[in-house]
Amino acid sequence: MQNVLSVILAGGKGSRLEPLTRDRAKPAVPFGGVYRIIDFALSNCLNSGLRHIQLLTQYKGQSLDRHVNVGWQRYFCRELGEFIDVIPPQQRIDEQWYQGTADAVYQNIYAMEKHRPDYVLILAGDHIYKMNYASMIDYHIENGADLTIGALRVSPEEAKAFGVMQVDTDQRVIGFEEKSPTPKTIPGDAEHCLASMGIYVFNAHFLFEQLCQDATRRESAHDFGKNIIPSIIDSQRVFAFPFRDENRKQDAYWRDVGTLDAYFEANMDLVHVDPLLNLYDRDWPLRTYQPNVPPPKFVFAGNAEEGRRGCALDSIVCGGSIISGGEVERSIIGPEVRINSFCHVEDSILFEGVNIGRHSRIRRAIIDKGVHIPPGTEIGFDLEMDRRRGFTISSGGVVVIAKGDAVESMVRAEREHVA
Repeated sequence: MQNVLSVILAGGKGSRLEPLTRDRAKPAVPFGGVYRIIDFALSNCLNSGLRHIQLLTQYKGQSLDRHVNVGWQRYFCRELGEFIDVIPPQQRIDEQWYQGTADAVYQNIYAMEKHRPDYVLILAGDHIYKMNYASMIDYHIENGADLTIGALRVSPEEAKAFGVMQVDTDQRVIGFEEKSPTPKTIPGDAEHCLASMGIYVFNAHFLFEQLCQDATRRESAHDFGKNIIPSIIDSQRVFAFPFRDENRKQDAYWRDVGTLDAYFEANMDLVHVDPLLNLYDRDWPLRTYQPNVPPPKFVFAGNAEEGRRGCALDSIVCGGSIISGGEVERSIIGPEVRINSFCHVEDSILFEGVNIGRHSRIRRAIIDKGVHIPPGTEIGFDLEMDRRRGFTISSGGVVVIAKGDAVESMVRAEREHVA
């Protein structure tokens, strides 16, 4: 894979994940306790033998840049020609922000060309899945393709949010519609459509040529799905590559955790006895930055005071956390969290450094990094009260508390008003 350059688009705003993306890009949002969303695409690259990676950032990229530098640079050896470069917008070609996925790549064409790749793999950095990209690249070469598109079977309702392909018996793409309100189903299978995963393998010279042509078209949105792909399927060799899942479960696993409810549900799946996503697969390891913190600790066993017991059931508890006389059920507890005595946390996600004060009750909540919940606070039991406090409530009833929210002053003002 020495002749392949991997380009990861990691600049999305992730506006539907607000307020979790208020201070970070969507790919930098924590997932599963210790991971970030970007770790899945990066782990796929590493496990696929791809060691030439460019990460294109745009919005609020500082935390993502820091995560890659402290957690991922150690896996790449510059002396052997390996690299993972985080590239912010440089306005080398244009003074505007990236206008679309194709424009993001075009504005960095100089950085790509200097590595002289034969093939370019283009990925989105904000999806959760396991995939061996080497198999897709081999498929691309065997078919003599100009472009190969990763393909996923989805329902017609889900397909409305995707680019949908029509293929012949050789998997050659003969039709493509971007986010159609009436997507075409697979012939002979009215329950599924063939959706683009936003994963592309291009012949490098062909890609650069298409990007330069598209950049001159004023009417173009400069997007792969809207413009580049539809313009070439009639004249070039474009193939679909059926998604081959490395998760090794009965059903293929691919998630776009683009909404608060989708994000919450994907995380909550991880605490099940047999989750859909296997984080413990040694054959396809997931890597990330692991801080140097002590192991998790559980103290008090109900002997000193009735109801005071530090325990966690059906949960993920990360390093550095202390469950000090509180109870946790079906939750994900991030690094260096403290849950104090007589607390009860259930069906919730707590990010790094959260502190839950004594006698608090938390249910169906996502609490962002470093938030302190004052003693005796209830969250997730009265959604109208949580809304008045200024917290975000998802359509599915999940309470989201943002990083930097002054929960203590909110609760104090509320109590003073009641008094």
